[in-house]
Amino acid sequence: MNSATMINLLIAAGVGLFLWNRFGTARGLKNMSPIRFQQELADHADALLIDVREPHEYRSGHIPNAINIPVSQLQDKLTEIPKDHKVLLYCQSGLRSRKAARILSKLGYRNMGHLSSGILAWGGPLETNT
Repeated sequence: MNSATMINLLIAAGVGLFLWNRFGTARGLKNMSPIRFQQELADHADALLIDVREPHEYRSGHIPNAINIPVSQLQDKLTEIPKDHKVLLYCQSGLRSRKAARILSKLGYRNMGHLSSGILAWGGPLETNT
């Protein structure tokens, strides 16, 4: 194998690792459509529903009964997230909730779901805080 081929393989491996870290799923995470997410909320009344968007986004409209823990503050607020409860996460488009799930997964959380297309596709009721 020549050096150019080796460099190309290393670059491809690096890109693959980057993409997996950025977009891969977390262990114990269920990716859910809006319909499935609504069903999970109905079936698991004790689930912890977390909006991982920033506070101003949360105030503009959030799913009823959601608490706001921005992904940027997640590690500081782990005491608010019991490991023995189902955790349902959402954000604007699904990227930040997936990131939050990866963080929680690395910390041992295993019973999680996230609204894969985010609140943009929700279609259910919203509450606002002004």
